[in-house]
Amino acid sequence: MADESVTVEQVLALLGPAPGRIAALTESLSPAQLRTRPTPDEWSTNDVLAHLRACADVWGDCIATILAEDNPTIRAIDPRTWMTRTNYPDLEFRPSLEAYAAQRAALMAVLETLTPAAWAREATMTGAGKPIRRSVLGFARRLAIHERPHLKQIGRVADALRP
Repeated sequence: MADESVTVEQVLALLGPAPGRIAALTESLSPAQLRTRPTPDEWSTNDVLAHLRACADVWGDCIATILAEDNPTIRAIDPRTWMTRTNYPDLEFRPSLEAYAAQRAALMAVLETLTPAAWAREATMTGAGKPIRRSVLGFARRLAIHERPHLKQIGRVADALRP
């Protein structure tokens, strides 16, 4: 569950720079290094990006639905399951990062214009146990908070692969 104390301003400050941080952390890595797992049980940088893209798809689509429809009911999708339905893990890192950055820019363009009432709009989420209510802010918080450890993970993997 996303930390309720994270404000709209903090969410925007976390979400906006994420693609640039990933680019900076990985700029010196080769395509082969971006696909290298530091250990057999760890994700490669490319794997982490595929996961982040899947989360952005799933939770970003929920935000779009909540903003487009009054009080929608949305069937929950696990981003890890969604990732298996995409080609994200197979894509080359740099074009995939560009797509992630474009998607994030589009999301930011929407989020930066929201009124407090729009941030508070909600949906009922079903399919993962008892139905729950989640707001636009709740999904944006979830996305922002979820990405933070993955950005650190990318930095650790990148550091481990540098000579």
